[in-house]
Amino acid sequence: MLTSGQARLSAGIPEINSSLYWRIRFSVCDSVVLIELPTPTGAELVLILRDIEMERARQLARVDRVACPADYAPAGGLSGDRETATAQAAAECLRRAGVTQVVGDRTLPLIFADLARQAGMTVECDPRQWVNERRQKNAEEIQHLREAQRITEQAVQMACELIASADARRDGVLMREGTPLTSERVRAAVDHWLLDREFSNPVAIIAGGPAGADCHELGSGELRTGEPVIVDVFPKNRRTRYYGDCTRTVVHGDIPEELKRMHAAVRAAKAAAEKAITAGVTGEAVHLATIQAIKGAGYAVGLPTEQAPMSYCALTHGTGHGVGLDVHEPPLLDLKGPELLAGEVVTVEPGLYRRDLGGVRIEDMVVVTEHGCENLNTVADGLNWK
Repeated sequence: MLTSGQARLSAGIPEINSSLYWRIRFSVCDSVVLIELPTPTGAELVLILRDIEMERARQLARVDRVACPADYAPAGGLSGDRETATAQAAAECLRRAGVTQVVGDRTLPLIFADLARQAGMTVECDPRQWVNERRQKNAEEIQHLREAQRITEQAVQMACELIASADARRDGVLMREGTPLTSERVRAAVDHWLLDREFSNPVAIIAGGPAGADCHELGSGELRTGEPVIVDVFPKNRRTRYYGDCTRTVVHGDIPEELKRMHAAVRAAKAAAEKAITAGVTGEAVHLATIQAIKGAGYAVGLPTEQAPMSYCALTHGTGHGVGLDVHEPPLLDLKGPELLAGEVVTVEPGLYRRDLGGVRIEDMVVVTEHGCENLNTVADGLNWK
């Protein structure tokens, strides 16, 4: 609760600053500033942005008042640089309101803090501002995430079936329509498929063979029969801005016994993690459940040392992370992960990685509830997609 002389300050480009967009629900590609001023009955939200965006902001932004930098020009005038001018206007707005203490969120650009200080105000950072509020999704947000995950897993299924149904050349290289099937071709197919459904797609992971032993390797070159291919797709719905995130592993042709064993261990670890998830438990407790299952299946945990053999096989990352307007949000399902809150949406994505063979990962998205979790995925999670 703000008191007299205090204000909250948030700034940035809503198109890329998800926290700011979440608060005002208005997107623009130029710098804006959101000022929360105390009132006798609560607070007033003031949005300062380019004059040509004011009318649209009045219609769409979830704020009380809309202004432009010219409305708060300081005595020396405004800079010709837009971001600087917006920061100058923010400082002048705060000064006119009698503010002496400003509290900024973790994303506040330094120029806004610096100009507020030059105007004689103290500036403090509140690193927790909006963090838990963003973690706990409301019904509308959960529906957006449910829709995003439905389309995402359909894209993953399309990619896995594309790989599984390819022909194998004598040397093991996968072929489609007379040319080698590469990570790049599959990635392009995923991109086009998602674009047709109004999703924008960061570079998807299509990592085949030993390259997949690096959990974030994007993958390149020819795909081969008998090798695991990790397919990890995490696109954004261009209409709602919410992300999906789903991973499956596909093997063309005969599946080596060691891959079957790795896959069974990953599947069991994912089940153990989901069983552990409920509001009130910590992200660390969920990850420890994953670790226990992985070790119980005879595998290691942690990155390989320089002396480790190429056959070293381990879980090398956390169990999962939050998802929303960003594909990676708090909380982490990992060591030191915080207490889980009802309504947040997290991934559950254990994996095993072996440098001479590749990786196996399965990833679903779940909603944390008071009595467990709800899995938003329905697509199969096996290795055989033919």
